[in-house]
Amino acid sequence: MKQSDIFRENAENCLHLAERAEGQPAFKRYQRMAEAWSALAEEQDWLDGEIPPVAQRVLQKKRTS
Repeated sequence: MKQSDIFRENAENCLHLAERAEGQPAFKRYQRMAEAWSALAEEQDWLDGEIPPVAQRVLQKKRTS
């Protein structure tokens, strides 16, 4: 299993925990943790050469819009 997939699983687990959280502070904490794990997964994909650098992705998005 790729490292980025493990990070995505962690993000998904955090979202499940957020759904079950009791209180807004815990909910927000789990949401932030999920966002952080997702960002790590995307960065790991970039480090592994699976997605282009940000500048190239921005240009590609502008061309398709």
